[in-house]
Amino acid sequence: MSLKNQENLQNADKFYETERLILRPMNVEDAEFIFELYNSPKFIQYIGDRGIKTVSDAEDYIKNRFLPQFKRLGYGNYLMMTKEGNHKIGGVGIFERDGLDIVDIGFSLLNKFEGKGYAYEAALKIKSVGMNDFGLKKISAITTKNNFSSQKLIEKLGLKFQKFVTIPGDSEELMYYETPD
Repeated sequence: MSLKNQENLQNADKFYETERLILRPMNVEDAEFIFELYNSPKFIQYIGDRGIKTVSDAEDYIKNRFLPQFKRLGYGNYLMMTKEGNHKIGGVGIFERDGLDIVDIGFSLLNKFEGKGYAYEAALKIKSVGMNDFGLKKISAITTKNNFSSQKLIEKLGLKFQKFVTIPGDSEELMYYETPD
């Protein structure tokens, strides 16, 4: 294993904290949570159906999508967990996406935790980690045209609308944002 891959695996165990949250890399033990989150109506409406129909599908998704990116890059999808009560409430991360030249920040929450500022708190921390710890020069974000709460959050993170894009394998035109130069 290369030194870079060893370093990235060490980063895959790294936890981050905000005022109210603990952010830790998603792992296979989060399969039940991913199953619940990725099958919530808002996730499917605004992000898309990932075809996760069983907890086993969620385990495979984590093994095939989340873990390889952590190994390759050292960052990826983090579980949002409240410090008070240790509730698993959502996911936040920086992702490589087909069709985008710049890594993309994304976030999703269980419905009952929306509107409390958790997504902004977590995304602001992960954006900072990406830029400061991993040396990312730019971060992008995509969202659907009718997901106004995500648009507002993305703009609050300092990203600016650039254009409309279509991701390979998807016909929906999405709003594309980037950190300014």
